[in-house]
Amino acid sequence: MESETPLTAEQVIKNLRQKEDPSLRYYAAWWLGRFRVKDEEAIDALLEALQDDTHLSPDGGYPLRRNAAKALGKLDNSIAVLPLIESLSCTDYYVRESAAQALETLNDPRAIAPLLQLLEGGLDNAIYVDGKPHLRQPVEAAIEALGSLGATEAIEVILPFLEHEIAKIQYAAARALYQLTGESYYGDRLVEALSGQDLQLRRSALMDLGAIGYYPAAKFIANTFAENSLKLISLKGLLEYQLKKNTPSEKLSPESVEILNLMDSLL
Repeated sequence: MESETPLTAEQVIKNLRQKEDPSLRYYAAWWLGRFRVKDEEAIDALLEALQDDTHLSPDGGYPLRRNAAKALGKLDNSIAVLPLIESLSCTDYYVRESAAQALETLNDPRAIAPLLQLLEGGLDNAIYVDGKPHLRQPVEAAIEALGSLGATEAIEVILPFLEHEIAKIQYAAARALYQLTGESYYGDRLVEALSGQDLQLRRSALMDLGAIGYYPAAKFIANTFAENSLKLISLKGLLEYQLKKNTPSEKLSPESVEILNLMDSLL
């Protein structure tokens, strides 16, 4: 049996631009992001898809736009920033969430004010509405993005979310506030979460600690009741932060050595 001809970027872009097969377009948007196709034509096609209104899901959402936003976040091109900011006002919650996550990755300060708008109303507005399986706004994604963007003007806005009823939003707030203030209290909040009863929440806390590189969490991460693969990812985040402190000619710091030893123990 002959093997299928491998896809090319040219063919995938053609698939994305055709209108007949929604599933083919959805896959094409994912593919361009997955394989980091950064040429101008690919980005133009994804920007077109980000505005697409020809294919709605049964719930009235725009799955193609969601995938286009995710892909654009991976292609490291500032031309996508303003279109993604516009997508923060899309009627589809998941497009807004994907756009916020993409803007975090693109790390452009122009996104700060629009992301803050998603948090307007604070806890009173971060609620479930109309029987939807999600909150009114993607506050978790917005908070994490603001933390990564270094938006110190968001500190007072984010603080109340430490008391949100959803634990993952509390974690997002602690993660962002540590990034914005450097105060260990917020990192320790995430360390405490590693001993919680819910595996999914422990996994979430692991990823948050890796994202902020909180070194005091290292031993706790290694001893968390969760998959070793996730603990290794989290420790890798800590290690990367430690290595940033070193010049290429310097020896590994004691902290880096400790993290490497912990990683070795998990292999």
